[in-house]
Amino acid sequence: MKLNVEREVARLGQLKTGELRQRYAQLWDEEPRSRNRQYLIRRIVWRMQADAEGDLTKRARRRAEELADDAEVRATPPKNFATMSSSDETDAIRTKARVRYLRLPPPGTSLVRKYKDREIEVRVLEAGFEFDGERYKSLTAIAKIVTGTHCNGFRFFKLGGKR
Repeated sequence: MKLNVEREVARLGQLKTGELRQRYAQLWDEEPRSRNRQYLIRRIVWRMQADAEGDLTKRARRRAEELADDAEVRATPPKNFATMSSSDETDAIRTKARVRYLRLPPPGTSLVRKYKDREIEVRVLEAGFEFDGERYKSLTAIAKIVTGTHCNGFRFFKLGGKR
């Protein structure tokens, strides 16, 4: 039996999220972790296609599991990344994430910016920034205090490369 994907997507699009979650659970034999309608519809249709047209072979599944076991999967750097020694930074993901810290001047540096006839001076600390006797975690927080609106702190203080 050939599956009409467009018709199934349209039919599933009319279901409520709770009904989509039930259908997902029927097809996948597990409760979905997501309540995102688009995600649920895509996964349900994928499973329906796999059932109708044939799924991966057992050999392909085993190989995929082997590859997944061997891979070091990390989507975000660890929380203590900024304090890690350089010997711990071996893979490209960690090295790439570290680049953004290089835009900051060294601790003790003062950043001065004129804004609406007012001179804004911020001192770079080891962990954070100081402005008007207060400590802040980010330049963006200071820029928001100064301007009254959200703006990128690096751009406000004209740090980093040109776009």
